[in-house]
Amino acid sequence: MKTALNTLVAMAVATAGLTPAAQAAAVEQRTEYHITLAGLPVARAVFNTSLDDKRYQISGQVSTSGLADLIADIRAETNVSGTIGGGGVLRARNYNLVYSSGKKTSTYKVNFNQGRVTSNSIAPEPRRPAEWVPVSPRQLASVFDPISGLIFTEGRKVCPRSLPIFDGETRMDLVLDKKGTQPFAADGYKGDALVCSVRFVPRGGYKKGRKDIEYLKSSSQMEIWFANAGKLNLVAPVYVRIPTRVGMMTIAARRISN
Repeated sequence: MKTALNTLVAMAVATAGLTPAAQAAAVEQRTEYHITLAGLPVARAVFNTSLDDKRYQISGQVSTSGLADLIADIRAETNVSGTIGGGGVLRARNYNLVYSSGKKTSTYKVNFNQGRVTSNSIAPEPRRPAEWVPVSPRQLASVFDPISGLIFTEGRKVCPRSLPIFDGETRMDLVLDKKGTQPFAADGYKGDALVCSVRFVPRGGYKKGRKDIEYLKSSSQMEIWFANAGKLNLVAPVYVRIPTRVGMMTIAARRISN
């Protein structure tokens, strides 16, 4: 169970490091998320965003809560900074993730230049199994970090589309298709959300045959709901469903404040 929780919270940070961003000069926003597994609370997350017309910075903290505290002590801190480029695309320059499970801590650092990974490191350097699928330089030529890749300026197509994501270790594609709309409410937002189905396609940076990866790759139940939440002109996730072998994980925005 502890191994399962480690994997689930890592996936929540890596593939769904989620927060709406703001607009105009020096606007700041705080978004709180609740994370559940099979209906039980397992973690909470808080993200803070600062954005002006040219630059953005997003920082977040994730920690176990509820029954999960009795099984595992998992914490994560992530931050990304970058610029808003042509066409309103958020392009990261630096992405960092510090992930701790008990006394073990791993630090991931990635530097970008217009979508190309210029450097990345993991400390301590992990030992790779023989079944490891490496990430090729070509796969890092045009990618997003897992936070900026899921934030869209108003008017840009959200889904259908394919998002090439690199989280410091794993290179994946998130293939989004439109399913319709659903009402969504949180403290600070009430309205419709655009629902996209998500297909997870691993490209490199993972152990071949790993059960949780294979399960997620074959699943058709993953969803991300997007909304223009709060006083914003950007569209970002407010609700996520991630199927796992031990139940459905959900990540839901509960409070959005400027």
